[in-house]
Amino acid sequence: MSRRSRLFARALTGAAITLLVGGCGGSGGSTVDDTAAGVGAGSSASASPSASAAADRPQVTLPSDVTDEYAGWKTGDATKDAVLADVAARIDSTNDAILRGDTSAPGLSFYYRDKALSGAVSWIQAYLAADLSFTGTTRYFAPKVTLASGKATATVRYCSDESKGFNKNRKTGKVDRTPSDQSPYVLYDTRVEKNGSGVWQTSALTSHRGDKACVD
Repeated sequence: MSRRSRLFARALTGAAITLLVGGCGGSGGSTVDDTAAGVGAGSSASASPSASAAADRPQVTLPSDVTDEYAGWKTGDATKDAVLADVAARIDSTNDAILRGDTSAPGLSFYYRDKALSGAVSWIQAYLAADLSFTGTTRYFAPKVTLASGKATATVRYCSDESKGFNKNRKTGKVDRTPSDQSPYVLYDTRVEKNGSGVWQTSALTSHRGDKACVD
């Protein structure tokens, strides 16, 4: 079974960037599971985490062969849930931009800021340079939100499972199912900041593939 970790390695060839973003998806769009997060827990609901209505957020619809699943993406705390909703919307928007090959997609500047925005654009350009897209499902789980004093900034840590994601040639549409020896699990650490419109924008993002925090 091919994993998108292979795509990361290929797409990053010749690209000096450290920001890793995105996910891939199966039935199209996003799903959210409000049960306890963890590898192996399934997704049961059919709607993505609900973002705050304070701003006119871009509408993103992923193609039918791509799904982002969000497990345990509800905390019961209104502020933390708003943070997670915008983080999920940022992930969906990034994947939408990659799939369409559009570095000026409105969701990027809406959900990113500062160096994280330029990093996201470079990441999408790396996909385009490698003539790659993707198909399948990415599962995001074990989110942890830490609010800073004043509640205008926060850190968000979460995991992804890319074991059901596959490389796809952008020109031919051929899916690469070559086995990969790289871990499908990725740990993400992000910093988000609330802007004047109430949107939690990602200002910093780092990742660590194969981190034991994401593996049973």
